Amino acid sequence: MAEKKMKEAVLEFAEERFGTKPEYLWSRTPDCGVLRCGNNKWYAIIMNVDGRKIGLPDTGKLDIINVKCSHLMTGSLLAMKGIVPAYHMNKNNWVSVLLDGSVDIGQVTALLEMSHELVDRTKKKAKNAASE
Repeated sequence: MAEKKMKEAVLEFAEERFGTKPEYLWSRTPDCGVLRCGNNKWYAIIMNVDGRKIGLPDTGKLDIINVKCSHLMTGSLLAMKGIVPAYHMNKNNWVSVLLDGSVDIGQVTALLEMSHELVDRTKKKAKNAASE
């Protein structure tokens, strides 16, 4: 899957699964979109960065998505092709996933699901309230 198509597929998944569309917050980086949960916290950031900024050789600009993960999983995820330490986020709890096809779309959406679940505390509060 081509890089642009992968980005579009990820954003389409986020809209269909979570009802979220990217918010483009910064005029200096108009291609940087934030995805928020119902509690208004970010669960992903999709952006276009120079590969050198994420430790890759001079590859030009790449689409990436930052997702939250358990700090227990970070090391395992970083051992996978196409996943690197998070760009501009806490590197213990976030990773950057290349949207160049090196990570399968199924894996990307699974990581997006995990990130959403970790960040969206409103579901956990509702679940706990229902069980009381």
